[in-house]
Amino acid sequence: MTSHQSTQTMKPATAAKKLGVYLEATPAEFQEGVVTRDELNALQADPPEWLRELRSNGPHPRPVVAAKLGVSISGLARGGVTEALTTEQIEALKQESPEWLQKERATQAEVRKETVRIKEKNKQEQQGR
Repeated sequence: MTSHQSTQTMKPATAAKKLGVYLEATPAEFQEGVVTRDELNALQADPPEWLRELRSNGPHPRPVVAAKLGVSISGLARGGVTEALTTEQIEALKQESPEWLQKERATQAEVRKETVRIKEKNKQEQQGR
């Protein structure tokens, strides 16, 4: 009996998510094929020009947009941002600082503070046992 290792592949959408890029902005050959684990590792280790460009200037997927703005993905939706944004558009939003963005950033800051508080509380409870 011989064992052969099958090559692990993923859909382009999964690979784009792992690379932190907006799938619709990737080259057609990337969107239409499958990506192996080795290919993904190679893209991460030595990104081609198109990948460097997307990571730098966008358009960026919503999780990246949310992180760059310091809000949650839900906060983006509440603010009416439903599509991918370029780095330039994100910077413009930061400069404008609309009311919804200020509110969502404050909410996100409160969530982070609460997370830290709960973590500390749990840590103290663990030490008390």
